Amino acid sequence: MSAGFARTTNNRMELLAAITGLEGLKEPCRVHLCSDSKYLINAMTCGWLRKWKGLGWRRGPGQRLRNVDLWKRLDLACGQHELRWHWVKGHAGDVENERCDSLAVAAAEGDDLASDEGYLTEEQLTGNQPGLFD
Repeated sequence: MSAGFARTTNNRMELLAAITGLEGLKEPCRVHLCSDSKYLINAMTCGWLRKWKGLGWRRGPGQRLRNVDLWKRLDLACGQHELRWHWVKGHAGDVENERCDSLAVAAAEGDDLASDEGYLTEEQLTGNQPGLFD
């Protein structure tokens, strides 16, 4: 299930890892989702995602939410499952986390990497260039 992209960000790949895992489940499940990404874990456990969704997928009035395409997809992927979110310290000897890191590094170093169609450059985010979601 691992894959790499030619141009993306670490945060996007952390989100995509959770999404891919959840979308791979064929029936409603109880899931303990572990990640070393505080960005992902805090969004899901501190109510950030719920807040962003309530604000029309924005961080606040006039504040764009980065990675909105993936947050929407994650929200949908979570819908049928009972989830518990767990943060694990990266590069600290957690066997499963180390395995995921190895797979991610290998995928990122692969040949003929796909394009992350949702990735927006800083210019697109600041409005200096048209973006995918404008």
